[in-house]
Amino acid sequence: MTTVDDQHVPIRTFHPRRGRIGVQSREALARLWDRHGHLVGEPLAAGGQPLVLEIGFGMGDATAEMAAADPGRDYLAVEIHTPGIARLLALVEERGLTNVTVARGDALELLRGLPGGALDAVHAFFPDPWPKARHHKRRLVQPDHVALFVDKLRRGGTIRVATDHQGYAHAMRWTLAAEERLRASEETMPRPMTKFERRARDAGRPVTDLVFVKR
Repeated sequence: MTTVDDQHVPIRTFHPRRGRIGVQSREALARLWDRHGHLVGEPLAAGGQPLVLEIGFGMGDATAEMAAADPGRDYLAVEIHTPGIARLLALVEERGLTNVTVARGDALELLRGLPGGALDAVHAFFPDPWPKARHHKRRLVQPDHVALFVDKLRRGGTIRVATDHQGYAHAMRWTLAAEERLRASEETMPRPMTKFERRARDAGRPVTDLVFVKR
């Protein structure tokens, strides 16, 4: 598998993690990448269904569950953590999913390469809160990035975010509300509980879900 050239990205919204990858995961990558994988920066084949961009899917369990329950939309799930990529590829095979593409690389670079109006939804569940003030510039949900999300959404498309960090929740709400092309939605949109979210709730940290719609 080729690697992602990210030298032109001035500020990262993620922290690359080293993770051990077992034999089964290596086999899944080797066997399934050409069929279901996409390296950010390479041409992306257009599908015929509405497209959901899932940013930072972790180990992929929630993404696979959402895609299985939503066969009328395609899911483009982007991550930089290799064990999670291998895990989602394996889940795609196990469940026989035909509406999931697993992308490796920087989600912002991927977004910049999409045509305007290409997306039906953008999901970012539990992105890194970068809690220290000097690191806030690395947060995914900030004005320039939200403007990019909206550029790539169709009219009526949605942005869904969730966090267990209350400071980030406040910043997310303010930033999304400040984008004039969005309106807040009170619609309840169920989603699977991730392992990260379960740990947060077990620790007593409240979770904030926000949904905004492109006008």
